Amino acid sequence: MAWGIPSTASLARFCQKLNRLKTLEEPTMETSLRRNLTTLDLTLQGVGGMVGLGLYILTGTVAKWMAGPGVLVSFSVAAVASLLTALCYAEFVVHVPCRGSSYLFTYVFTGELWAFLVGWIVLIQCLIGGAAMARVWSSYLDVIFSHRIRSFTEAHVGIWQVPFLAQYPDFLAAAIILLFLAFVSCGGRVSSWVNNIFSTISLVVILFIIILGFVLARPHNWSAEEGGFAPFGFSGIMTGAATCFYAFAGFGDIAASSVEVRNPKRTVPMALAISVGVVAGAYILVSTVLTLLVPWHSLDPDSALADAFLQQGHSWAAFIVVAGAICAVITLLLNILLFLPRMVCAMSADGLFFQVFAPKHPRNQVPVVSTLVFGFLMAFLALLLDLQALVRFLSIGIMLELTVLTTSIIALRFRESPPSSSQSSGSPVGTEQASAPEPGQLRPALRPYLRFLSGCRPGAAVAWALGVLVASAVTLDCVLVFGDTALHLPPGGYTLLLLLSSATFLLSLLILGAHQQQRRQDTFQVPMVPLTPALSILLNIFLMLQLSYVAWLGLSIWLLIGLVVYFGYGIRHSKENQQERPRLMATHSNLEEMVPALQPSSQALAQEPGRREEPTSP
Repeated sequence: MAWGIPSTASLARFCQKLNRLKTLEEPTMETSLRRNLTTLDLTLQGVGGMVGLGLYILTGTVAKWMAGPGVLVSFSVAAVASLLTALCYAEFVVHVPCRGSSYLFTYVFTGELWAFLVGWIVLIQCLIGGAAMARVWSSYLDVIFSHRIRSFTEAHVGIWQVPFLAQYPDFLAAAIILLFLAFVSCGGRVSSWVNNIFSTISLVVILFIIILGFVLARPHNWSAEEGGFAPFGFSGIMTGAATCFYAFAGFGDIAASSVEVRNPKRTVPMALAISVGVVAGAYILVSTVLTLLVPWHSLDPDSALADAFLQQGHSWAAFIVVAGAICAVITLLLNILLFLPRMVCAMSADGLFFQVFAPKHPRNQVPVVSTLVFGFLMAFLALLLDLQALVRFLSIGIMLELTVLTTSIIALRFRESPPSSSQSSGSPVGTEQASAPEPGQLRPALRPYLRFLSGCRPGAAVAWALGVLVASAVTLDCVLVFGDTALHLPPGGYTLLLLLSSATFLLSLLILGAHQQQRRQDTFQVPMVPLTPALSILLNIFLMLQLSYVAWLGLSIWLLIGLVVYFGYGIRHSKENQQERPRLMATHSNLEEMVPALQPSSQALAQEPGRREEPTSP
């Protein structure tokens, strides 16, 4: 058989495979856990998940290399982007009543390929984030010993001058990962009260830093003599904002405990919003204090907060900061080592990743193979890679992952019916929803004014408008970021492209708003859809474009490897694909049985094996 252009039907079947949705089983949808967590518990858990790497390393890194004292504006912009994304994330968390992650939410609501790519991005983010946190732990501990650990290693191993590699191997960082790896492999857990204790310690240390920092502050450090408030300009502040986005990524930890909440519809969104707001205020105040304590150009980015107090001659204060850093990083590192193997195990159980990572220990239910393999890989990264090189790759992946989820909110809101519903068909709510206008249809009041959309089937115009919305957001952000520099556009061309992309973005937004949406009272829904997620998409893409080409190159290579894994293995071994085959075979056999019954008797007789005559023409 000669190779040719694939038919439309085969292309449609292939696209359907890529967009298969995961069906949650009943045991997954229910939980036997006691629902005893309050808003305060979830808020402390969210704060504990966000206060760590961002506070103790990103503040110094962004101030030193990207924004100077303008780092507080960088954190403010990143906080706005994170809050918009967190609200969208809350809808998924409340909608799926089980322990979940962005991988699960994407698989349930968006499709298989997108779920794999999101899980693939989360995988590298956890590896890099865990390695970076271990190096932060090592750097702050080294401060206590007056950098004797670093000096000893450099004296006996030497100094390396290789791009992206550390100046010396950090055996202490690798050792702390291996130590925690042994704890996790034996079935160790971090209970909620431990998280609450460490979160409280972190907040107390932050309060101490802010109070003492303002007492010792010197406004002269923001003067023009020291470089001014924004020594790297507006672009430096925006680059800092893109880097600071990762500091708020810990709000996803709230999803792990949402099944233990008394009232998820109210508690989860409130806890997300409060935790993001508290952490944003802490970051802004701490970065203000840091750049007022010492000149931004004299900071040590690997241990900025402790180093700032040391420069002021307050070694006792530096010791308290180190204690807070160690507590915060230990909790985050343990949570990553607990989460990463289980996410890989879930992908393997779904058939999207290699089955060798799927088995769990029969006694403690720990995915031993995935824990050991990825734990040792994380330790290897912490041993060799430079902390600043690790920081470069942290934000871009998390922003792409959350942008996919935010886009899914719009698609979900205009979908005909939710993928999973706790409503029975005979319930009053279900009756009201059945009699209501179908989601994805044009609003009746707007049909006389938008007649060119009236002929579209429900959801078709929404799908096109959503695609145009994302494309116009990318174009608009590219014009804003690269119009005067990389693109070298003349003033007239720059203005024209800016107006066209803005008009297209607004028009697609209006078309989306002109269609019916799902309205559910039994769950939390993001307010002002599609405006809220559209603004989140626009801001996230704008921040992503601020990052360096090295970060984009690294992400592109990692995604290409992921596509090879998916199309070479995952698409064929997918659990949904295995379940789909018997259904298709059953449907095919049922159709074969139905055909003779539907045919005229003359045609049925003509198709018997012993008959040779052709059917009679009508």
